[in-house]
Amino acid sequence: MDNLLTDLRQQFPADRIQESASAKAAFQSDGLTAFAVQPRAIIVPRTSDEVVQAVQWCNKHSVPFVARGSGTSLSGGSLPHAEGIVIALNRLNRILSVDLPNRLAVVEPGVINSKLTTAVEHAGLYYAPDPSSQHVCTIGGNVAFNSGGAHCLKYGMTSNHVMAMKMVLGDGEVLQVGPRMGEPLGPDLLGLMVGSEGLLGIALEITVKLMPKPESFHTVLAGYRSLQDAGAAVATIISSGLLPAAMEIMDHLSMQAATAGVGATYPAGVAAVLIVELDGSQEAVAEERILLDRLLAETGATEVIVAANAEERASIWKGRKSVFSAVGRLTPDFIVQDGVVPRSKLGYALQRIEELSQAAGIPVANVFHAGDGNLHPLIMFDGRKAGELHRSEELAAQIVQLCIDLGGSITGEHGVGMEKRQFLAGMFDEASIECMRRVRLACDPLEISNRGKMFPDAEAPSLGMYGLHPLEAAGIASRM
Repeated sequence: MDNLLTDLRQQFPADRIQESASAKAAFQSDGLTAFAVQPRAIIVPRTSDEVVQAVQWCNKHSVPFVARGSGTSLSGGSLPHAEGIVIALNRLNRILSVDLPNRLAVVEPGVINSKLTTAVEHAGLYYAPDPSSQHVCTIGGNVAFNSGGAHCLKYGMTSNHVMAMKMVLGDGEVLQVGPRMGEPLGPDLLGLMVGSEGLLGIALEITVKLMPKPESFHTVLAGYRSLQDAGAAVATIISSGLLPAAMEIMDHLSMQAATAGVGATYPAGVAAVLIVELDGSQEAVAEERILLDRLLAETGATEVIVAANAEERASIWKGRKSVFSAVGRLTPDFIVQDGVVPRSKLGYALQRIEELSQAAGIPVANVFHAGDGNLHPLIMFDGRKAGELHRSEELAAQIVQLCIDLGGSITGEHGVGMEKRQFLAGMFDEASIECMRRVRLACDPLEISNRGKMFPDAEAPSLGMYGLHPLEAAGIASRM
């Protein structure tokens, strides 16, 4: 008998604890299903006080925990620990307050991203960060991984929209970070917490800023003869001084997936499309579209489709945001990679990814936030065939290393999680990584908050996903 779980049951009402085989199976992985671990139990709190109680119980008994929202992480960021518990935050889904004059909202971590916009659109406001999974992902998860989205080029990442936060650290201390209004004084603790991947604690209440809906939009979809031409067009547009709200690229496989998934339509005979959206006042957009039209022509766009109304604009974005799920119509399995390269090297990076794909004999669908060089190659394989998973992981590793070699980053918004721990030392020197560890220990001395993520260590060896799978030998992860 598990005496710790017996004690846990005495701390919470019966409906807060889940221990059935089906519940454990439901929480055993996130969007990166190549890793799966069944936890000892799942706690489903109804209030922030119950979250604090759960964390303090874990700290008292040295039990690892992982906070989880909708489980859309694509880096294994909410993978459970075999000896730990999952703290599921889905029931903490209230919008606690909306301050329309100051354009602020206070939300619980389980609030679905798009539902916040729905709640304030009557006032002409919206919440700007728009990950592709915004209709299912939670704001708490967005905070943990500093999510961006298609419009982060102009409006920034989640960190640019979080004003304050109440959270519980891994040691059980409840902390308020950020001033809510105005500029912070002293160390930027709020900036430290956003994007910390759950290693420091759990957000309980999040104050975010709301944006006024732009007066006018101009959305175009331009076809190009090659993926490299589309990538070069991005650099040209940015260097002109034009700052679109969004710039996204889809290759032919991504277009096939969107067509199969949601019926999206694209110009015939093109290898890639570039989606560019301008927004702002009517006067500003009217002036900027003249420059954009000229730039698209100069960069060799073969066909330009302009959204004539809100419905056509929504259709373009529906196709783009469907790709991650729609690729499942083209292949039994796929790995979604996430890396960043400098915009000036985007064309070269796409060429190298194509070469690596051909050398491996594994197709790669490319769709990405082109404006900030955030690549999302989707590596397509059939896990039922011997060796294909391993070869696909090797290709994913080559793409991550390519991003490092080009002076980029191993992640733009999906996080390091379980997936990319072995690449951390390729970006940071030993002193920097040790500094990160010290910060972690200051908030969570027992390292129970999302244990085994980001940092390679004895329990989570550095080979990780893209190698010999030592986690399986250690008995803390299993392949699906």
